[in-house]
Amino acid sequence: MQQLFLLFISFFKIGLFTFGGGYAMLPLLQDELVRRRKWTTDEELLDYYSIGQCTPGVIAVNVSTFIGYKQKGVIGGCVSTLGMIMPSLLIIVLIAAILAKYMHNQYLAYAFAGIRVAVTALIADTLLGLWKKGIKDKWAIFIFLVSVVLLLWFNLSAIWIVILASLAGVGIYKLARRKGDSL
Repeated sequence: MQQLFLLFISFFKIGLFTFGGGYAMLPLLQDELVRRRKWTTDEELLDYYSIGQCTPGVIAVNVSTFIGYKQKGVIGGCVSTLGMIMPSLLIIVLIAAILAKYMHNQYLAYAFAGIRVAVTALIADTLLGLWKKGIKDKWAIFIFLVSVVLLLWFNLSAIWIVILASLAGVGIYKLARRKGDSL
């Protein structure tokens, strides 16, 4: 029961302080789940995040469900998901009740502009950390560059990019094993 409570509280905190969507939550996920709770590693978190990006629904909810399931099965997945979405539900109800009245307030607009800048810095820091963990050799750089090209120039869906990157990873690994190399 204590583990379920910790799952709920941990994801509640992440959900409460995540502004700016799925990418903005990465630093919070790393801090709470990898460093503090040690429920997952950076590499596993990146895997969960990648899968969460490709599956239907909100990335944050998908990742919370994966990690909760890893810790305590189906009930852990449900508790973690509830913890992740509860702050949003509460905040949306509060905002809906109040925001319409103050929507044109200049200070509120400035506050949101400041939040966007801070979230951008958090995303940049997380991306640098993920680069260091995920890009370890020339093949990883190659897959990264091809993925960027497919995303930016061909506007290919993230789902297809992840599928193609995973196939490329399997192919490269098999080729390296056949040649006796290690990646």
